[in-house]
Amino acid sequence: MIAYEDLPAGRIIPLGEMIVDREDMLDFARKFDPQPFHLDEQAGRNSIFGGLSASGWYTASLWMRRWVDEVLSDSTSQGSPGGRELSWLAPVHPGDRLTFAATVLSARRSKKRPELGLVEFEGTAKRGDELVYRFVATGMFTSRAAQDA
Repeated sequence: MIAYEDLPAGRIIPLGEMIVDREDMLDFARKFDPQPFHLDEQAGRNSIFGGLSASGWYTASLWMRRWVDEVLSDSTSQGSPGGRELSWLAPVHPGDRLTFAATVLSARRSKKRPELGLVEFEGTAKRGDELVYRFVATGMFTSRAAQDA
């Protein structure tokens, strides 16, 4: 189980790969971000994206899925108070192979709740060497001692 102590500053956590599924991408867009360039190939070609492109929120949800599968599902996570610096740096298209990672930027104990650690991390998605998604957020994880108590 991953606890606060396992997340020191500088740790890089590979989160694996995923291929962007066209139908899943379109379903997400229909439900949550129905802009023309997310729904229609021709509208996408006529946009600055050059083709049908994923909602940035869809890309974020793919990253989150990998984070849950690789870290949160077997951790002492207590949620998140939020994040900052959300960037969609390049369009994501159906069939793209994305590689996901998280890098721990800082980790500190809560002053009010010393059993709780605040872990600031950078989440990224890359297509090859190209960074397509980046954000910074804070996760809250209890210490291993708190779990054993």
